[in-house]
Amino acid sequence: MAIETTERGVERLRAQLKGELVTPGDPAYDEARGVWNGMINKRPAMIARCDGVADVQAAVTVAREHDIPIAVRGGGHGVAGRAVVDGGLVIDLEPMHWVRVNPETRRVRAGAGATWGDVDRETQPFGLAVPGGVVSDTGIAGLTLGGGMGHVRRKYGLSCDNLVSADVVTADGAYITASEDEHEDLFWALRGGGGNFGVVTAFEYEAHPVGPDVAMCFVWYDGERATEVLRKFREYAADAPDEVSLLPFYAWVPDLPEFPGESWGDSSVAFLGCYAGDPADGEAELRTVREFGEPVVDFSGTMPYVELQTMLDEDYPNGRLYYWKSLYIDELSDDIIDAVVACAERCPVPLSTVDIWQGGGAPARVGETETAFAHRDAPYGLNFEANWDDPRQTDAAIAWVRDSVAELREFPEIRGQYVNFPGLEEEPSSVPFGENAERLGAVKAEYDPDGVFRAHGNLEPGI
Repeated sequence: MAIETTERGVERLRAQLKGELVTPGDPAYDEARGVWNGMINKRPAMIARCDGVADVQAAVTVAREHDIPIAVRGGGHGVAGRAVVDGGLVIDLEPMHWVRVNPETRRVRAGAGATWGDVDRETQPFGLAVPGGVVSDTGIAGLTLGGGMGHVRRKYGLSCDNLVSADVVTADGAYITASEDEHEDLFWALRGGGGNFGVVTAFEYEAHPVGPDVAMCFVWYDGERATEVLRKFREYAADAPDEVSLLPFYAWVPDLPEFPGESWGDSSVAFLGCYAGDPADGEAELRTVREFGEPVVDFSGTMPYVELQTMLDEDYPNGRLYYWKSLYIDELSDDIIDAVVACAERCPVPLSTVDIWQGGGAPARVGETETAFAHRDAPYGLNFEANWDDPRQTDAAIAWVRDSVAELREFPEIRGQYVNFPGLEEEPSSVPFGENAERLGAVKAEYDPDGVFRAHGNLEPGI
């Protein structure tokens, strides 16, 4: 791409944009190009901080006509680095973070720059929630387009399962709405197929009665008992009610006063869970999880839903280095439990976790091809989550994740990949999208035949 072509694009877009256009040399450039994952360090030619749909249309049109690569940034947390592109245009939607709630219809509309914290803040006064993530400053756009697993997923489904419609600027600059009644094929693709089809500028969701208080469990067990407590989790999860969504993870006890000092730095298995129903019923139901053994510490109880949603925020600060890869598990066998624990014990960066997401419930009752989100029938998800602060540890952290995933893939019970935890998208699209990859390629060919949007590098038109 010629420098003069990019410069002409900058001049043209600056003349059309209502929002701010940030370019190299501007005082705000380094902050504007930064993303949550400190491992990602790219230098775009320009960053369009879009004030509204017209800005997005102008940005897409200029980039297409000047053949400038596009990345789209929503509200936060793009772990794979899709939100920024070297030498190209970042369409930054963060200024579009508005949220509107209709408590009578239980419908919520939100701009694509909103975070789940923004949504929770507006919905909880009405005792409502849209199923989102487990960290409040995660952006709604990326999470929803890739699926969206959160604290109430087994009762109310994934974020993408609660999407009612999406406003989209397409590759030719058109503004359309995708829903069950309009552009149905695009709507199908947006529910779990990622962001390769256009720029979603607004999301409309169905909300559900949640909170203001919920029963939750957050109990930590000694890592030496990891195999034992994970087997008990497997037994409990086999017939747990839909109201319960659990996330056990292997971790290391942080040096914090809330934890016993003698356990600081020790390995542990923590169980974080929520009960989407009456808190009294939830406390009784979750007692079983709290009695898997003698805990190191138990923070369980009843708390406001908004507090549960922010509980993990401090563990995922902006600028930390992150590399995450995921798998799905058809059966949590003894051998797989042993392998997961062995991989966890070899972790070189103790800010990391190994997460086992409890599946089943509402997401599993949606047909495999009803939405683009694949592998939804798997009873468990597995994520190797390397988190570290020292750049000198980068090679070791990445190698640990890749080696662990490769080892687990040797088991016949292992398949797939969660779209939002993809490493750096090293795998072909058949891995995260499964049998839906071919149809996604056809939708891509219909709405973006020239590949204007290339955030998911492993999905091409007409695959």
